[in-house]
Amino acid sequence: MKNKKEIITFCLLLLALFSFSQQKTISRDWTSFTQTLNINSKNKKKFKVIGSMKVKTLDRMAWGGLWARVDTKDGEVGFFDNMNNRRVVNNQWQKYTIEGFINENSKSLNFGGLCSYNGDFYFDDIKLLIEDEKGNFQEVKFINNNFEKTITNNKIVGWNESINKKNSVRVKEYSLESSNDSFSGKKSLLIKGRGIKVPDQKWGYIGKEDAKNPEIESMISMLEDLKRRVERTVKSLPQEHVDHLHDPKANRIGSLIMHLAAAEAYYQKYTFGESLIDKKNKEEWEAGMDLNNKGRDLLKGKPISYYLDIYNNVRNKTIEELRKRNDKWFKSTNAGNSISNQYAWFHVMEHQSSHLGQILFLKKRLPELKKEVKIKETIKN
Repeated sequence: MKNKKEIITFCLLLLALFSFSQQKTISRDWTSFTQTLNINSKNKKKFKVIGSMKVKTLDRMAWGGLWARVDTKDGEVGFFDNMNNRRVVNNQWQKYTIEGFINENSKSLNFGGLCSYNGDFYFDDIKLLIEDEKGNFQEVKFINNNFEKTITNNKIVGWNESINKKNSVRVKEYSLESSNDSFSGKKSLLIKGRGIKVPDQKWGYIGKEDAKNPEIESMISMLEDLKRRVERTVKSLPQEHVDHLHDPKANRIGSLIMHLAAAEAYYQKYTFGESLIDKKNKEEWEAGMDLNNKGRDLLKGKPISYYLDIYNNVRNKTIEELRKRNDKWFKSTNAGNSISNQYAWFHVMEHQSSHLGQILFLKKRLPELKKEVKIKETIKN
């Protein structure tokens, strides 16, 4: 019989494995599923991802597609295609193909399917083919490529709900199940998207149709588009990554969101004559504006939702005030100012873009999370 020390060690190991295998549940307007293949190629080779799909859209934003991404040994993206420029919205089964390449700097190939917004998204018979030394495409076999294995509890045998094998997630707006409506065989994968709020602005367009003040509405849509990109980039970050300091002269991601809010509040005052800054938190707002050593010391220890809430409140005030005004005011220069109101808000827009690039840089260089096992109960001898 094992001694008590061995039993305790075994229990702790099981607990650790259980803790690390828990799937994170998130909320967003898209989901994807993936296979990941490690790559070791001495030269450039082509590959193809071929799959069958059909989509029953339930809103104007809904679409699906296949996708493929090559990650390099440098931690960058080599090849990427998610069919964003040829979105699948057809409710009839059809084959689709992605063609890409791998080379000596490729580390892994991730591929699968994705869907966005509300609808029924069907996938079947996904295949991967890689070019051999003679230039012929050879099929790479992998588990459950035709989804014949029954899907239970939103788990697809052989696949991860994610964009890579390390970060499996459960997107609560989507359910994953087996369907008898198939392209080949007996079953297919059916992903149902429900309850996702569709933005007022149509994706890929600037402004509002029949807007009374089109210049202002165009600016609002550009500001909001960039803000959504910022939010998508940071909203799922754990506390450890929100507060991570890349180097002594860098800024934490949380503080950069505070900086975006503070800068926008400054231009509210510049153009509207008032801003949303709360005098009670003046020190925090100043730290966010300056991003100096004081900011590094003060702006930490709070979840990303704290900074995003402030950012949202500022933006809501911006939109409210802009819509009280007209395009004539927008193009004018207020007394005592040197630039037009329109240029001021253009600057806010490109300021968001600039810091989004900075945030993306920092996010790519975040360290792995520290693995800690929390034991709720004391283990007795």
